[in-house]
Amino acid sequence: MLKHNHYKTIVISDVHLGTKSSKAKELVRFLKSNTCDKLILNGDIIDGWRLKKSGKWRKKHTRFLKIILKMIDKLNTEVIYIRGNHDDFLDKIIPLTIGNFSVKKDYIYKSNGINYYVVHGDIFDKITSNLKWLAKLGDIGYTFLLWLNKIYNNRRVKQGLPYYSLSQDIKHRVKSAVSYISSFEHELVELAKSRNCQGVICGHIHQPDIRQYDGIKYLNSGDWVESLSALVEQENGDWKILYYNELIKEEVPSVAEDAKTEKSLAHPKMAKIKIA
Repeated sequence: MLKHNHYKTIVISDVHLGTKSSKAKELVRFLKSNTCDKLILNGDIIDGWRLKKSGKWRKKHTRFLKIILKMIDKLNTEVIYIRGNHDDFLDKIIPLTIGNFSVKKDYIYKSNGINYYVVHGDIFDKITSNLKWLAKLGDIGYTFLLWLNKIYNNRRVKQGLPYYSLSQDIKHRVKSAVSYISSFEHELVELAKSRNCQGVICGHIHQPDIRQYDGIKYLNSGDWVESLSALVEQENGDWKILYYNELIKEEVPSVAEDAKTEKSLAHPKMAKIKIA
């Protein structure tokens, strides 16, 4: 099992529930072992675009929603859901607040004397905003790449080779993709400045990152399709990126192997979270 940790804040984005490529099972396992006071779901959690077409809702997707409800009910976690472009159906209910759960278009998160502008990031994607049909065509291409990537990596596993992302490689090689990402980061940083914020937290481009950009702290939570990454904040305000695939390499022994170690590592509140 994964080692238990508790954080001040966890940010995840781009889960794309409703698609075959969504790693909902892994995310549920991650959230059962990594609890927090505040959970920010930063857009594209549910893929409404895909569900309208060829998408399919699976049991593992429901389990993710269940653990979110358990975190709110049992751990008193505050959950903030930021609308993304693939879950734009939320526009019909924004803003919405029910107890410790809220749905917003964007959000200013204040922590340790720093204001972070939290937004999914699609507001600066001109293709997504103005030519939705073209964006959906591009989405089909990305889905095809993920399908091809799965076949390619199944073969690599049989050969004893590590995972290799075709789509990420293409993003880093194609000049237009590199230019887009650079422009995306620049626009978000400028927006954060205009909101009197010293940091920006986003998702959308599936590129996890933490760095200083023109005096602004830029944080991107990545995705749960390929990167399987999350942003986590310690009590002192320090941020880091956690990768699920790296965490499972550091799994602690099971109860059967070492009950004493298991007991010492368990978070006292985790026993309350049980997913059917």
